[in-house]
Amino acid sequence: MSNFRLTKSFQSSYGKIKYDVKGEGKALVLVHGTPWSAYNYRHLIDALSDWYKVYYYDLIGYGQSEKIETDVSLGIQNEVLNELLRHLDVSKPIIIGHDFGGGTALRTHIVNQIDFEKIVLIDPVAIGEWGSPFFRHIANYEEAFQGLPDYIHENLVTTYVKSALYNPLDENIIKSIVSYWCNEKGKKAFYRQIAQSDMKYTKEIEAQYKDMNVPTLILWGEIDEWIPVEKAHQLNESIPNSILHIIPDSGHLVLEEKPTQIFSHILAFLIK
Repeated sequence: MSNFRLTKSFQSSYGKIKYDVKGEGKALVLVHGTPWSAYNYRHLIDALSDWYKVYYYDLIGYGQSEKIETDVSLGIQNEVLNELLRHLDVSKPIIIGHDFGGGTALRTHIVNQIDFEKIVLIDPVAIGEWGSPFFRHIANYEEAFQGLPDYIHENLVTTYVKSALYNPLDENIIKSIVSYWCNEKGKKAFYRQIAQSDMKYTKEIEAQYKDMNVPTLILWGEIDEWIPVEKAHQLNESIPNSILHIIPDSGHLVLEEKPTQIFSHILAFLIK
């Protein structure tokens, strides 16, 4: 497991959140997706903290945050983010969301009516249909999956994580990603968050994308097999004046595969 540690805690209404902050300047908040954690933002944290005050955290039920038997769906994550922003006393920050983190950022803006200076969405869960047969199978047999022997569970999570990649990652990075899901609480949490995935949380806000007036950058891995690039174009058409950049030769976990390209696009968007 990596030595990446979140040093600060916040007790939300839904459980304890682990977070951290790096840098000085304008506030910028990073929101990760599933089955990821703030660890997957480490390249962006280091790069962006030279320009901004970067806040990053693990979603409830993920990474180093509390993993309890509770609702950790997209319908809850925006409420947790809303509380965290109030705790941090951050007003109108820049927000960057990957995967479910993109959906969380959009829901926080639309449902909680939190104003952001700019929004960056990276391969976000935002446009239906989404969710694989694997998701639906786990939803039907969650208890059975939680009973898998540990070595089979670890192999399953590892295979699942690798399916998000177009380019191979160092095995130590894969192990760090997987490790959060491989203790007793993590194992249950892994299947819980998948079983609770529900398209209703994006469907209920899709019609409101057309009313957004926040400058929005959309970044998408060209060969994303989890959420195909066609969704990128649909989202770009749905959000007025949004900008879309497709990142060549990359999959869904573009944060790990092409961190330099991602940073370059983000910084160019933020400073103009």
